[in-house]
Amino acid sequence: MDIKQLKHLDALISSGSFTKAAHQLNIAQPALSQSIKRLEDSLGVTLVDRGALKRSKALSLTAEGKALHQHAALIIKNMAQAEAHIKSMANLTKGEVRIAVPGMLGSFYLPSRLMAFRHEHPELKLSLYEGGTRDTLKMLQREDVDIAIITANDLNEHFESHLLLQEQMVVAVGKHHPLSAEPSIPLELFFQHDLVLFKQGYFHREWMLNQAKKLGLTANIAFETNLINLIKQVVAQEYGITSVLEMVIEEHDNILAKPFEPPVFLDLHIAWKKQRPMSKADRAFVDFLMQNR
Repeated sequence: MDIKQLKHLDALISSGSFTKAAHQLNIAQPALSQSIKRLEDSLGVTLVDRGALKRSKALSLTAEGKALHQHAALIIKNMAQAEAHIKSMANLTKGEVRIAVPGMLGSFYLPSRLMAFRHEHPELKLSLYEGGTRDTLKMLQREDVDIAIITANDLNEHFESHLLLQEQMVVAVGKHHPLSAEPSIPLELFFQHDLVLFKQGYFHREWMLNQAKKLGLTANIAFETNLINLIKQVVAQEYGITSVLEMVIEEHDNILAKPFEPPVFLDLHIAWKKQRPMSKADRAFVDFLMQNR
């Protein structure tokens, strides 16, 4: 039994005769009769009551024929819907892009680009998942998302990726903080002050604590939160300092951005799993970001 035979059965029943069905299908009537007979033989049942057909010239189905036609009609309908769905995805008129991003990029880098992509592809759904860099990596590994923005340190042989951006990591200090007059800040000097850090799961926290360990220093964590705006308020009020991507600090924040000495840069990649084929929607989104970095 195959879909062509089911379509032949459906056409036969909807038209009411072999002659009309053959014309509708654009095949010879004997070919249609043979197709129905092969379908019956494969199932070991009779579908069309040929005796009744000879007597009254009207098409009559057996109980098995009626039951199979119910299934056939549903299968044909589902096949048509599936074909239409896949074609619409191929034409980017339907589909979903699921992307995981670190919090700073989700708040300061992606919004304008997401809106621009949405304007270009209004039929596509965008599902954005924000979290720490460790969270975005885990979501990609578990395939909870199709694409993720991760650090260069998190790349491995299981991922395909493109370098999306390189952003400088800076020290954020209040305008009247003792470090505000420094042109740049060595790590040793950075760790002499109270710190405002993201909670566990964020690359910035891991990086800073690893740097302190390498230097044999202790990071004095005065405040922990994953709320970027709260971090900026705490820094602006000079209760502590922190390190963020340079893009996070805006003119109205009442915060100064000071480079580390030597400068520190973070490479961020847009990545997806190698063994999982990318949808056309995902590919369109990756291409769009790469063109609008």
